[in-house]
Amino acid sequence: MSHIVTRVTTHSRKVCSLYKRSLRNLEAWYDRRYMYRYRAVLLRARFDENKDVKDMRVAQQLLDEGEKELFSLIHYQPRQFAYSPGGVAHGREVVPPDWVLDYWHPMEKAAYPEYFARREQRKKEYIEWWEKTYGKPAEPAH
Repeated sequence: MSHIVTRVTTHSRKVCSLYKRSLRNLEAWYDRRYMYRYRAVLLRARFDENKDVKDMRVAQQLLDEGEKELFSLIHYQPRQFAYSPGGVAHGREVVPPDWVLDYWHPMEKAAYPEYFARREQRKKEYIEWWEKTYGKPAEPAH
């Protein structure tokens, strides 16, 4: 749940985020590299014009105006990276959970004796840590 904000975001972080999202939006609009680079240089110049603003009220107002402008110019079909959420390849390769290895046949485990010996040792260490931290599980009352 990394998308949930759990701490205060600084003003400079918000400005950097706006700048990056603006560049990604330009990338979606201009597929020719030279056209994109020209617009990116103009965008950077606009950001650099206001980098020395010390009054936080003015800076916040500029940030809000920038957010509104980006929202009004957002591309109707933004580019997405293939393996990012929303991309065409996101979640395509399923990573099996660790417990699947517990159901391997002993002959399959024999092919990797060092790995499974270390794995069993780490499982024991984890159980010891769990019991030390949280206590032993309670027996169910019948």
